[in-house]
Amino acid sequence: MVNFTKYLGIDYGSKRVGIAVSDENKKYSFSRDFIINDSKFFGNLIKVIIEEKIEKIVIGYPLNFKSEKTIQTEAVEKFRSELESRLKRNNIDAEIVYFDERLTSKIAQESILNSGLSRKKRQEKGRVDSISAQIILQDFIDKTNNQNIYI
Repeated sequence: MVNFTKYLGIDYGSKRVGIAVSDENKKYSFSRDFIINDSKFFGNLIKVIIEEKIEKIVIGYPLNFKSEKTIQTEAVEKFRSELESRLKRNNIDAEIVYFDERLTSKIAQESILNSGLSRKKRQEKGRVDSISAQIILQDFIDKTNNQNIYI
């Protein structure tokens, strides 16, 4: 039996989906390349989940500053529902949780701006998505080490 030991962070978008993976000790998150949100998306995502031995999936949950749902929140909820179905069909028992993603894109943009990367590298599509996923996952790891505060 394969031991599933890592977390996967997801910053869901209609065109690109940023992903990040934790280490096996669940202390650090590492951004990965984004996945294009097309007809092959779920197959590619399931492949990552299996290859990385993911036990928990942390999806960024977009709320506005008044803690209200937005159009993007509905898209994320639909994505989660479809992901749950796909995991079940593939006999993957990974828990899915939401985690507040407010300000992660802004923090990711600032992080990229201050990274020292060339302008061309900073402007690559998907870089913000992947860094946002890393921030979501690292925040989740940091805040849930000793407590359950996710949605």
